Amino acid sequence: MGARCPSAGAVRRTAVLGLGALWWWAVLRLLLVPDAGALEGAVAAGGWGLSVLPVHCTPKARAEGAGTPHERH
Repeated sequence: MGARCPSAGAVRRTAVLGLGALWWWAVLRLLLVPDAGALEGAVAAGGWGLSVLPVHCTPKARAEGAGTPHERH
């Protein structure tokens, strides 16, 4: 019996949950521990910075309903 490879979706969910937990740890530590340092600040700021990236955007050329390039203004 061979070992099964995890699906890409399962790996992605695990990574998101792990990184989310790391971010919350950093934020809570910054709020609750008076001597929290630069590491926690960097993790919290980095996670927030990633959250404002427009990763849901689609290039105009591939967007559904987009006209041909010469029709756009």
